[in-house]
Amino acid sequence: MSPKKSSPHSTLLKMKRISQKLFHYNLFRRTAKTSIFSTISFAAIFFLLYSSDTIVSISNLPMHPVDLKSHKIVDHRQEPTLITTTNIQEEISIDEGPDEVYDPLIPPDNVTKEERQVWFRRKLPELEILRSNSLTQQFHSRVLQFLNNGCSIQFYMIWFSPAKSFGKREFFAMDSLFKAHPQGCLMLLSKSMDSGRGYRILKPLLDGGFKILAVTPDLPFLVKNTPGEIWLGEMKSGRRDPGYIPLSQNLANLIRLAVLYKYGGVYLDTDFITLKDFSGLRNAIGAQNVDLESKNWTILNNAVMIFDINHPLLLDFMGEFASTFNGNKWGHNGPYLVSRVTEKMGRTPGYNLTILPPEAFYPVEWNKIRRIFRKPQKESESRWVESMLNELNEGETYALHLWNKRSRELTIEEGSVMARLISAHCVICRT
Repeated sequence: MSPKKSSPHSTLLKMKRISQKLFHYNLFRRTAKTSIFSTISFAAIFFLLYSSDTIVSISNLPMHPVDLKSHKIVDHRQEPTLITTTNIQEEISIDEGPDEVYDPLIPPDNVTKEERQVWFRRKLPELEILRSNSLTQQFHSRVLQFLNNGCSIQFYMIWFSPAKSFGKREFFAMDSLFKAHPQGCLMLLSKSMDSGRGYRILKPLLDGGFKILAVTPDLPFLVKNTPGEIWLGEMKSGRRDPGYIPLSQNLANLIRLAVLYKYGGVYLDTDFITLKDFSGLRNAIGAQNVDLESKNWTILNNAVMIFDINHPLLLDFMGEFASTFNGNKWGHNGPYLVSRVTEKMGRTPGYNLTILPPEAFYPVEWNKIRRIFRKPQKESESRWVESMLNELNEGETYALHLWNKRSRELTIEEGSVMARLISAHCVICRT
């Protein structure tokens, strides 16, 4: 149905009342010098009010300076302010910028090494993550300020995908982390989440008093004076082949090593359910598989790593990353890297490295992960669910890896192991 037409006189009166409400009409009359100006101004107000449903302004988180010697906060961080009309929608549309549209780090398919390097050299100006800028140069001071909040333990996660794809699975990884560590601190290293949309995603946790910071990483700073600095220089020059695997995956492999070396703490992938307090763990990596006869580990995984600040093994890992980098072999720069180096260097005196059994972080193998998402249909399956829950909650498991590439599309069925774990290990408890 088309709207009822108003007479020019009634329209003008309506516009005048709107103007009085928003801008104090008396002040507006003093400012307007001519009737033409008033008419144009009324028309502009009419357009603004009726062309959109919601007007939103979101201020950025202010970056306050830190005394780098004392690590004391010079000023206090303020929460972003939302200025809205009275008819604000539940979901606010936020301009995401180019990083929300495509990933420039994904190489083209079916090309030769030479063609890929030509493509990469053309793309280099777009790869902001390889360079410092005015935002990333605040990374260190923001981190120190954040870690000055009395953290019982400090965690790091990495998110290089668009903020709009940060879903319930990833949110629950944070939710369960704070269930087990209510006084812990979590830094989410991410440009896309260091944004208005990212703030809205994290706001339920922030409102709950939990300590979480989304911060854009400064890769040149993180790898400075480490073997990773040489690798980064070669990549920025275009001399290195990035490989066909998206470079973001391998940058995540490097950044987790560098941030642990610079600050110490726990690195955790975003596809985990945290079940127990990590505070008793130190300088530890989890085994993914063990030999059934010898009980010796056969492969480690870098999805969870706990290290002291400046631990020398992390430098060994970065040295291996720089000297043997291969962007064409999945896992070569990640799980297989930490396995290779640990086998050679893990028993070095003073390293004090602990290798945890698969039960600690990988109690369910990737090819069996579907089962914990399924609703039990028979009595025997119900008994298995109860047995599995008891093993996970009362056994030696600190966190459960969900193997996101295998389980991302799976539905969490009511009564499944996953559904029961979520209800038992959440603080915000989004469904």
